[in-house]
Amino acid sequence: MCSYCGCESIEVIGRFMAEHEQIINATGDLRRAVAAGDPDAVDVTRAAVARLLWPHTTAEEVGLFHVMARDEVYAAHIATLCQEHQSLDALLGTITAGDEATMWRFEEMLREHIDKEDNGLFPAAAIALDGDDWVEVHQTTPHAHADGVVHTHADHH
Repeated sequence: MCSYCGCESIEVIGRFMAEHEQIINATGDLRRAVAAGDPDAVDVTRAAVARLLWPHTTAEEVGLFHVMARDEVYAAHIATLCQEHQSLDALLGTITAGDEATMWRFEEMLREHIDKEDNGLFPAAAIALDGDDWVEVHQTTPHAHADGVVHTHADHH
C-alpha cells in the first residue's frame, strides 16, 4: 500500500487499497489450500478470492478508470490494467489443488497488478483529477452499505 503521497485519504482510493489488502489475504488462504492439495478447500478459497476480486475490479473500471481514461496520458495504461483484470480472472479459474505453479503465477500477477495501481495509478489520480472528476468517480463507483445492497450514488439522482 502506498503511504508516501496521501492518496489513500481520498475515499475511493482508500477503499480500493483496503480491498487490495483483503484480496491479498484471501489469496494467501488460497495458496495454503493449493499447497495442502485439498480440492474442497481450494474451491472454497478460490470462490472467496473471486467474491472480493470481481466487484473490486468492476468498481475500479466503471468509476476511477473510466474517468481517468478520458485523458490520453492514462488511457493506454488503464487499458493494460483492464486487460490484467481479465487475465487474473482467467488464471484464477484454472487454479487447482496441488498446482502450485499456476497459484504462483496468479499471485505474482496479482501482486504486480496491485503495485501498479497502489504505487502508480492511484497517486497519479490524486494529482490529475480535480473536484468535479472526484464527484463523478464517487457517483459512478458501485459500493455496498451494511445492508449488502450494491448501488452507485448516481442511482439516487
